[in-house]
Amino acid sequence: MSRLWSRFGLRALSVALLIVAVLGGLHLGRHREAQQQAIEVDTAARAEAADLRTIKEYAALRLAATARQREAEREAGERAKQEARLAAERVKRAERAVASRREAARQQPPKPTVPYPGPIPSSCASYSGNRKIGCALLLDAGFGLKEMPCLDKLWMKESGWNHRARNPSSGAFGIPQALPGGKMASAGADWENNPATQIRWGLGYIKGRYGAPCGAWAHSQRVGWY
Repeated sequence: MSRLWSRFGLRALSVALLIVAVLGGLHLGRHREAQQQAIEVDTAARAEAADLRTIKEYAALRLAATARQREAEREAGERAKQEARLAAERVKRAERAVASRREAARQQPPKPTVPYPGPIPSSCASYSGNRKIGCALLLDAGFGLKEMPCLDKLWMKESGWNHRARNPSSGAFGIPQALPGGKMASAGADWENNPATQIRWGLGYIKGRYGAPCGAWAHSQRVGWY
């Protein structure tokens, strides 16, 4: 009887130990599994935190770059405005200088008219003043007297034969209304106050472009200028 119980006790003990081992293994497995899950969760959390830091850093860099770009654009805009202001001031100074020179020129007394020293043909006796000089120089330039009526009408229309006439809009000057008046310097340095110099230049211009005063007058009648 004691042997039977002894055998039964050993078997029971073995089964108990086996159960304990199985339960211990299950517990250990679950513990390891829990540890592994904890490690994975921690790793994922670390990775997510790193990603979040990267995103924040990138966003900060983008914001900084945008701020720098806006600042650069603002500075460029300020420079452009400053340059525009300076340019406008330069234009105003130039305009004031031109106006000042014009005013000074108006205040200066005009140079005295240079008298015509040459002879006046008797065929030009019917004209007077600058028209008489024009008639004499017309003949001297080789044009026939028949061209004088055309020249008379042409320059009467342009300037009234006034050697000081100035077109206020275009700046054309003198008897032939040269534009600019300085062109007449090719005929003489006294082009501003010498009617004969202006007439010589005007006759040369007409001859080179229209052949004769009547050709220039016909063109002026067609288009309004010569």
